[in-house]
Amino acid sequence: MQRIDNGVPAGSLSGVEWVKSHHSNPSGNCVEMALLPGGDVAVRNSRDPEGPALVYTQAEVRAFLAGVRDGDFDPMIG
Repeated sequence: MQRIDNGVPAGSLSGVEWVKSHHSNPSGNCVEMALLPGGDVAVRNSRDPEGPALVYTQAEVRAFLAGVRDGDFDPMIG
């Protein structure tokens, strides 16, 4: 299976389903995530769906989500 690197154009990731939070708003202030064939997770800016995608392992996404749940990033959003 071909490795998908960070910065790959999100539009080139065919056959993936991009998902965004139901907390997203109509102004497009959100990110979208897609599960890649090899199990990694791609993240893109919903305002730039053809722009670059960042690629993370599932372990990295789990660690990030745990930090969000614990409030580790709350100071960044005021």
